[in-house]
Amino acid sequence: MNPRLRKVALTAHVTSSVGWLGAVAVFVVLAVAGLTSESAQTVRGAHLAMELTGRLVLVPLSLASLLTGVVQALGTSWGLFRHYWVLFKLLITVVATLLLLVHMQVVGYVADAAAETNLSSGDLVGMRIQLLVDAAAALLVLLVAVTLSVYKPRGLTRYGWRKQHEQRTQQRPAARGDQAAGLTVS
Repeated sequence: MNPRLRKVALTAHVTSSVGWLGAVAVFVVLAVAGLTSESAQTVRGAHLAMELTGRLVLVPLSLASLLTGVVQALGTSWGLFRHYWVLFKLLITVVATLLLLVHMQVVGYVADAAAETNLSSGDLVGMRIQLLVDAAAALLVLLVAVTLSVYKPRGLTRYGWRKQHEQRTQQRPAARGDQAAGLTVS
């Protein structure tokens, strides 16, 4: 991937990933408001907003983050399966996206109930707590993914070691041949 295209892909990946993280933070705040507020209008509004946020922001951003991350990994020297941190980030993103899609069923159910009736403090309390716990866990998991991106801990996978070894052995014969011909390699 040429440098300009790589920067565009990186910008798209960072934007979608940070957007996803921010939207999850908003979702946590809405879940707290929907669980703790005494106002029926606030509870109703929070759960309806959670459903809209999930469907129109969280799901698209999670899919965009996954897609742009794969493009970014395949288009750079990091590769998709060469480094453990990239592999862990991929796994985190895939699992988080799948869990989000499952989680949206609960969000939709609670939002439908909030739209049809005034939820009292005891109505669907288990599901409402689940919304908060799941969102808080998602926030933590996405922060782990950000940390991996920033620190990029060392560690090559077996595939990464093999690819690195192949690259080194391909470079050595060329260098030896150039030196034998009287050319210096720098």
